[in-house]
Amino acid sequence: MIHSSTSNKKTMASELPAWQALKEHVTEVDATHLRDLLHDDQRCMDLIKESEGIYVDLTRQRVTPKTLDLLYDLADQAGLKNKINAMFSGEHINSTEDRAVLHVATRARRDQKIIVDGKDVVPDVWEVLDKIKNFTDKVRNGQFVGVTGKPLKKVVAIGIGGSFLGPLFVHTALRTEPNAMRASRDRTLRFLANVDPIDVARALDGLDPEETLVVVISKTFTTAETMLNARTVRSWLIERLGANAVEKHMVAVSTNLKLVKEFGIDPENAFGFWDWVGGRYSVCSAVGILPLALQYGFDIMQEFLAGANNMDEHFKNQPFYNNLPVLIGLLSIWNVSFMGYGAKAILPYCQALSKLAPHIQQVDMESNGKGVDINGQRLPFETGEIDFGEPGTNGQHSFYQLIHQGRVVPCEFIGIVRSQQSVYLKGEVVSNHDELMCNFFAQADALAYGKTQEQLRSENVPDYLIPHRVFTGNRPSMSIMLPSCTAYTVGQLLALYEHRIAVQGFIWNINSFDQWGVELGKVLASKVRTVMNSARTRDRKVLPGDGFNYSTTRMINRYLEGKTQLMYPKGHDVFPIDILRSVD
Repeated sequence: MIHSSTSNKKTMASELPAWQALKEHVTEVDATHLRDLLHDDQRCMDLIKESEGIYVDLTRQRVTPKTLDLLYDLADQAGLKNKINAMFSGEHINSTEDRAVLHVATRARRDQKIIVDGKDVVPDVWEVLDKIKNFTDKVRNGQFVGVTGKPLKKVVAIGIGGSFLGPLFVHTALRTEPNAMRASRDRTLRFLANVDPIDVARALDGLDPEETLVVVISKTFTTAETMLNARTVRSWLIERLGANAVEKHMVAVSTNLKLVKEFGIDPENAFGFWDWVGGRYSVCSAVGILPLALQYGFDIMQEFLAGANNMDEHFKNQPFYNNLPVLIGLLSIWNVSFMGYGAKAILPYCQALSKLAPHIQQVDMESNGKGVDINGQRLPFETGEIDFGEPGTNGQHSFYQLIHQGRVVPCEFIGIVRSQQSVYLKGEVVSNHDELMCNFFAQADALAYGKTQEQLRSENVPDYLIPHRVFTGNRPSMSIMLPSCTAYTVGQLLALYEHRIAVQGFIWNINSFDQWGVELGKVLASKVRTVMNSARTRDRKVLPGDGFNYSTTRMINRYLEGKTQLMYPKGHDVFPIDILRSVD
């Protein structure tokens, strides 16, 4: 269980002296405006950090030097350093599930040692990584082929939640990176996450089953949506290629070898991970590395792991004043718990990072969306943030109206110095990427400075329009610049966000590594599933005695009434892909 040295068992975060001091400090900050704070050159120099090749500008946060000092005091009083060390030392900081939290071990170097329950787990990690390299090399060079002898160039990864969003983020980030593009030529990677048959149809549409390899990702091999999708795709393969196709066309990422074998997958083609890897933190395990290495090759993925490991070492070893995840995490706590900002916008000015926000939505909101502290005491303050975002400049033509003149939403701008794809047209004032980055620089200043009535009058704006065109400014943001968007820097960025989320949880004294909130809906869905099966196999409505309230009973019956065929068809399978073909 979690050690007393790493948890405030008697005192809530909000009862710490620094927390109270920060609450009182809010009135001082409320008396400032960012347009004035940005004129303080010394403050700006102190709030610009450059480390590990990453440039972070925090000058547009609504903080003063005193704010930072008080946040460092809060970190010390909350035992942040001890908690970080406890995580890296393999202590069972996930107390509700009695588990270590060691996603950092999945990207450890061979020469590192990380001890869990008295055992160095790094050799186990590299045993799996070596197995992934060996297998993916064989698939990519044509040694491991399908049942008809054709090379396997199309991969469908079946998973949900952390088994989908993290790998999808990395895949999207690398698709247009030149080295990764060369390595993935003539190869296809698709993800199947939603149990909606539309997603099945889209995942399989246009694929030749003879060239398709399916990766089923489920730690227990019991996840309802994932396993139904896996059975659906298994039936598709068997119907087209015969019963022997499963061993040659399906592999697994799972720890349940018994169920893997019963499913028909060769246990030799199962790749394991560990209970100290949470789903939303699993992209650096076989969950992400296997499908991504099939697409891009193991060497590219090793660069990605190295980037994440670099940020892990930075987080573990750097002092707080120069520690990027700690600084960003502390400022997020300031924004959420003291300034009252309940959301943040993640705004990458790089189309390759378009799936960053959806991934961080899960990592952050599933981790820190808690109502009690680690000791089970009800929290008297809000935790977590509502995360959303779109790449610039798409977002500017969508929701920026709200963040400029509506609610205050702290923004996180992410820019790239060297674009993956460079375009410059003769006669244009700037290149395409320069145009993108002009907006990156301008939006942060627009949020900070705003526009006053006096400025509008000096521009001869009519009086009746002035209220509509005033920008209050004083809206906080931070800017992150990466030198380029490569496998290495994507790994750094992933780990940066993972650790900033951990910092928030450590200081709020909540468990950021369980997710009981997702369980209740699953249990109730199981009950609905049983009643649905009964209704559709017996050709009857759901009855009041089936255990649902009036509203749910009526809604389910309205759904069943709208079906073309109430009774389940018997004697044959219907695949969504067949529906698409019939349309053609």
